[in-house]
Amino acid sequence: MFNSLTGSTAHVGNWPGVTVDKRDGVYKKCAEPISIVDLPGIYSLSPYTPEEVIARNYLSDEKPDCVINIVDATNLERNLYLTTQILEMDVPMVIALNMMDAVEKNGDKIDANELEKRLGIPVVKISALREQGLTELMDKAYNESKKRRCGVTVLQDSEIAHLIEDVKTALSGENVANPLFHAVKLVENDELEVEAHKEVLGVVNAFKATFNDKIFGNDFEALIADGRYKYISRHFAPVLTRKDRAKFGMTKSDKADKVLTHKIWGIPIFLLILFAIFHLTFSEDFLFLGAIFNLPSLEDFPKFLVEVDGEMTLGYGARWLQCIYDGGVMSPGVIINNIWNNMIVGELFGWIRGLVEESGMQPWAIGLINDGMIEGVGAVLSFLPPILVLFMFFSILEDSGYMARIAFILDRMFRRFGLSGRAFMPMIMGFGCSVPAMINTRTLADEKERTATIRVIPFFSCGAKLPILTAVAGAMVGAFGVGNADIITFAMYVLGIAAAILSVLLMRSTSLKGETPPFIMELPAYHAPQFKNLMLHLWDKTKHFVKKAFTIILASTIVIWVLTHFSFGWQYLDDEFINESILANVAMLVQPVFTPLGFGSQLGEFGWVFVVAAISGLIAKENVIGTFATLASCLAAGGHIDINGLDIMAENGIDAVRAMIMANPAITGAALVAFIAFNMTTIPCFAAVGTAKAELQNKKRFNYTLLFWAAASYVIGATIYTVGAWWWTCFIWAVIAAGTVTFIVLRNKKLAKKESLTL
Repeated sequence: MFNSLTGSTAHVGNWPGVTVDKRDGVYKKCAEPISIVDLPGIYSLSPYTPEEVIARNYLSDEKPDCVINIVDATNLERNLYLTTQILEMDVPMVIALNMMDAVEKNGDKIDANELEKRLGIPVVKISALREQGLTELMDKAYNESKKRRCGVTVLQDSEIAHLIEDVKTALSGENVANPLFHAVKLVENDELEVEAHKEVLGVVNAFKATFNDKIFGNDFEALIADGRYKYISRHFAPVLTRKDRAKFGMTKSDKADKVLTHKIWGIPIFLLILFAIFHLTFSEDFLFLGAIFNLPSLEDFPKFLVEVDGEMTLGYGARWLQCIYDGGVMSPGVIINNIWNNMIVGELFGWIRGLVEESGMQPWAIGLINDGMIEGVGAVLSFLPPILVLFMFFSILEDSGYMARIAFILDRMFRRFGLSGRAFMPMIMGFGCSVPAMINTRTLADEKERTATIRVIPFFSCGAKLPILTAVAGAMVGAFGVGNADIITFAMYVLGIAAAILSVLLMRSTSLKGETPPFIMELPAYHAPQFKNLMLHLWDKTKHFVKKAFTIILASTIVIWVLTHFSFGWQYLDDEFINESILANVAMLVQPVFTPLGFGSQLGEFGWVFVVAAISGLIAKENVIGTFATLASCLAAGGHIDINGLDIMAENGIDAVRAMIMANPAITGAALVAFIAFNMTTIPCFAAVGTAKAELQNKKRFNYTLLFWAAASYVIGATIYTVGAWWWTCFIWAVIAAGTVTFIVLRNKKLAKKESLTL
């Protein structure tokens, strides 16, 4: 609804808690421009998490001209609870009965006119998904914003109505805005109100001393909640007429949930769906048809071959066909990617390179533009299609309502590791970008749970890490002739999830011990994703990616090129003297640190390239492949490696990594997998680090978070490399793991015994 009214492209999802901060936009179809503020979705004005506090404080302190209260019409009674609280504020309000299309589809009816009469405020039927009723809603809201409204309460007939009135009078005498609302919250013993109005608390405490309710005792919060629900049930529920569903049985959504949220099959189905997404995005052998039927490649058909400089190669027409088939049918993601890279980016940047080479500029300028800028930026841009395809699939899962189910079925497993299922929602957002995912942890009430979740979010590989996964996996398949790129990529994503779970278990058993908070979540109804909304998100993702490519990535590749072509005395070096450059000398000093991970000293003179690529990823993860492309081009130009026809910029940067493998024959498959794992789990980009610092606030906890990322990635990479290189080292790692677990268990028992004796 916010996007439809303002033309924005804010991220939305079909589950509670997607919005964790207020967003601003402008609606321009009324008599004057209207500023619209989208607040985090909440169920009541009793805040427990940071994003709930944001919504409450804005409503009570910022004095909006009108509140549009969006009510889920499919769950009318439950969602009117918040309405009864906002009614107590001195602010105009309009009820937007959302999802009326779903209500009508179910055969139910809501008498909006009768509900409006009983509430005393305008009620408008809408469908935000289908953009129905929004104009009428905004016209009503605009008209209401010109009026004044005094707060009223549904508790006027309750046992504590007199107390509420007395507290309201006291607060009014102190010129407190929205006195009725604050009076009710103070009677509830709300922590924020008690802190703000201690001088009036005596009135409440005196009443409590004489009050004796057989059911609720002195628990006024429970008494007020019960009063609200009874009023809603008695006065508002009659406006809803439900169709008799006894004849019709379960809904389609219920039937789908019996399978998708099954306690045994739910997680395997999720993993299968996850693999299907990666297969549709990355597989060059769709449904493994080529392997099953041993299909021939295009080069096996003479009619597709033409002679060029005495060699037989595929003709231009066959190159288009090669985007779809070459010994196997390409997946949709690969088809789009091939067309983008081979026919668009490859041709465009190849043409630009030719113009630069024929421009007559100095050799160093040609090298800077072609090898430093075009190769680096081109290699990064070549990953745009798979990132958008993957993001589209995840957006479909989110918007359909399936992701909320995943949080539900994972709650049982997560609870064993000290997290609630709610923590999965920001984690799954990490597949898109770590920055909004970390901000989304504001939905978690427990500070220790928030910290643990923020620390493992980078393990859920974001779109920026996708070029690393795809390029290195593709290079491994091309160089060693083993495996499938989609299977390797899927395995790395599963590795990240497993590493996150184990890390959480470790943290919640040691430094971040605490009670696992309860998890209550409303499962949204399944619905087809809105095409317009999906396209807006993809466009927003494209703009963000392209902007980063031509700013941060471009600047980084220029810096890398300069540092590889100047010595410490700032003397210009040709490509053949690259090992004498500033970058090479500094990287060689750091190179031995990565020896246990397989891409350190054992790689020899050009092994430092892997070190530089990994470190450049701390700025932006896309830099890793951009660095490979820039340095591979310089090494090839200097005659250090023979790229043998590889197009370093094309093929998703795969050829750039293959060129590095050619320059470092000591590199192994285990080392490359360790390289992927290290970059996937190490300290994230600067933007994510800055977000983590802002969200954690505690400086000491933030410093430990940086240390955790560095240590975790190093251990994971070292484990993968050593076990992959020498299988018997798995026993050593098993002993280390067993020793760690034993130490933690004994330590926790000792602490528990000490706490017991203290009590």
